[in-house]
Amino acid sequence: MPAASLIVTWLGAATAQEAAAPPAARAAVPYPSTLRMVERLDECKAAAVPDQNNFMSRERVAIFTRRTKAAAGTPRETEMRLRLALELIQAGDTLAGIEELDRVEAGLASIPAAMRARMQAQVERWRGVGWLRLGEQENCLDRHCCSSCIAPIEPGGQHAARRGSENAVKAFERILAASPKDDEARWLLNLAHMTLGTWPDGVPEAFRIGRERFASEWDLPRWRDVAGECGVAHSTISGGACIEDFDRDGDLDLLCSSMGWDDPLRYYVSNGDGTFTDRAKEAGIDVLCGGLNCLQADYDNDGFADVLVLRGGWLQDMGRIPNSLLRNRGDGTFEDVTEAAGVLSWHPTQAAVFADFDGDGWLDLAIGNESSRGGRNHPCELYWNQRDGTFREIAAEVGAAHCAMVKGIAAADVDDDGRPELFLSCRAGTDVLLHNRPDPTPGSPGFRFVDITRSAGTIGPEMSFPCWFFDYDNDGREDLFVATNAGFNGGTYDTVGTFMCGRAVEGLEMPKLYRNLGGLRFEDVSAAVRVDRAALTMGSNFGDLDADGWLDLYLGNGGPDLGALLPNVALRNDRGVVFQEVTTTAGLGHLQKGHGVAFGDLDHDGDEDLYEELGGFVSSDFYPAVLFENPTTGRRFITLRLEGVKANRAAIGARVRVDLATPSGPRSLHRTVGTGGSFGSSSLQQEIGLGDATAITAIHVRWPGSGTVQELPGPAMDAVYRLVEGGALEPVAVKPFRLGGGG
Repeated sequence: MPAASLIVTWLGAATAQEAAAPPAARAAVPYPSTLRMVERLDECKAAAVPDQNNFMSRERVAIFTRRTKAAAGTPRETEMRLRLALELIQAGDTLAGIEELDRVEAGLASIPAAMRARMQAQVERWRGVGWLRLGEQENCLDRHCCSSCIAPIEPGGQHAARRGSENAVKAFERILAASPKDDEARWLLNLAHMTLGTWPDGVPEAFRIGRERFASEWDLPRWRDVAGECGVAHSTISGGACIEDFDRDGDLDLLCSSMGWDDPLRYYVSNGDGTFTDRAKEAGIDVLCGGLNCLQADYDNDGFADVLVLRGGWLQDMGRIPNSLLRNRGDGTFEDVTEAAGVLSWHPTQAAVFADFDGDGWLDLAIGNESSRGGRNHPCELYWNQRDGTFREIAAEVGAAHCAMVKGIAAADVDDDGRPELFLSCRAGTDVLLHNRPDPTPGSPGFRFVDITRSAGTIGPEMSFPCWFFDYDNDGREDLFVATNAGFNGGTYDTVGTFMCGRAVEGLEMPKLYRNLGGLRFEDVSAAVRVDRAALTMGSNFGDLDADGWLDLYLGNGGPDLGALLPNVALRNDRGVVFQEVTTTAGLGHLQKGHGVAFGDLDHDGDEDLYEELGGFVSSDFYPAVLFENPTTGRRFITLRLEGVKANRAAIGARVRVDLATPSGPRSLHRTVGTGGSFGSSSLQQEIGLGDATAITAIHVRWPGSGTVQELPGPAMDAVYRLVEGGALEPVAVKPFRLGGGG
């Protein structure tokens, strides 16, 4: 299908696969509460104002077409044409947008000299970005393969249809002829040459970025994108992803969201042979659309993982769209119980976390909402589980009703007192660490939060985004990672080019890694362990890339601008001492916008595979999701499936220590049950790589809430075990298979 047809098909939702369910299909949904949520979402869509929403480019094209006609013959005509050209490109009508840019250029002579140079620069920049985007449409989408858009681009991912990148090269060369220090144009020029197979030698020497810029610091085997073979390579704009065994058949499934008004939820059930089938319709959730993020937890302790879909992120007051709490009924269906469970609210968000804040064995829910300057306040919410499948909102009562642009939220017991703390990543403001303290006041929930940010030493970064707690150095204490995305600030992506050109970016905030020192104190070790690398991080998570027992990082990068293209980043944890760049050797440097990131052992071979939702914010910036198969071999492993009794049934918050014998002596690995980062949800089962271990000598588990501590004799390695609180390890029979099918 030609690129223009593909774009129109996707944007117009012309196929049954991509369209939101029509009314006839909605009638087949078994739960009235789900249909009521569909009605609410339809009402929100109808009330949206494209003129105030920069992400609704399809609708904005019509607005600026009218304004351009109305301004004909006036000094404003050229300005309106430029706005129209940008909206056309962002809406996917790329050639029409480029043609409109030509008309703008022809009219620049009538523009006052003070504005002419600026508008000429905008025309040339968007002409280059537009042609580069057309090259993506005609190749990476129309001729998509597993090597598409992975930097540095190898022959398999290079463009057969060459007009897009060839014209992009000309545009960026013109920019650099006028402005030789334009780092963004320099980077995009090199990228265009990569797609043509003429990089690096075809790039003028003065602007060439060499292969050394992509050198890895450690060699990992190359991962391969098998999403197409597995049946999970749907195309969306930005969204979330969960990996979990939702149907409890022993195989991990996928549930995904996308923020578009008409983007339905997808529910990929594992067929047990390396392939998946989308059962969203059968599950009754294909009628539910939207959701920048999603995460799973068993909030009602019935043994089946439920899902929370988060909506409205980045949309400010227009993001007053309800979230969806989907109860997994255990029969293959999900029911939207948002209102019945007491969690219906109207705030923009993409960040939430489940944790047992009061230690009663039932998961509570904290939601980080987005308050923006000049808009309404949207306080954070904390829903206290009433132990009957319902919640009561108590954020103000317990000191958690913080108002900020909250872009990430995480919970962990940082002081080992059995009660999880709460961390809020607040963009363009001060991040907040809240200490969970007992509150004996009669009638209170029994706990209250106190802000200890300054005394704990966890201030900054200011432009923070995703975050999480994890034990990066295996010392038994929960450390804190906070990523940054300064590219959203100020609307310029020159920092992308400067970073990719290999130069320091003055004033750019770097990610932070805070090491837990105990006693509610943290130390900033970002520079010492070398996570202070420039990135525009969005979706991201942690997992064990090489099954050596040390938790690694995968950072999905990007921004709303179509030109914000830089590789996603993989950092290997070298024994808790330093993080090493391994992106290129592992083949994980995808250039498309990285959103929901989830790790999970989808093929039962003992290592963690990686699923990522790709795609940006504007209408045309969609891309197929990727599923990278982990090629690690020769490492030992153990997988633990924990089930609470007095603790919450999903065991979220359980602390696990695995003691090992190795050729170099004993060592211990530490894990905490949870979904990982704040933008992407990994499997709750603990998939623990053991590296060169020769034996497991013991396993220790501290169950959350109940405080029960179990010490278990070391089981055999390379196996899966179920552990019910207070019981013994039970071997689980699993059959490894190859992702993509083949047994």
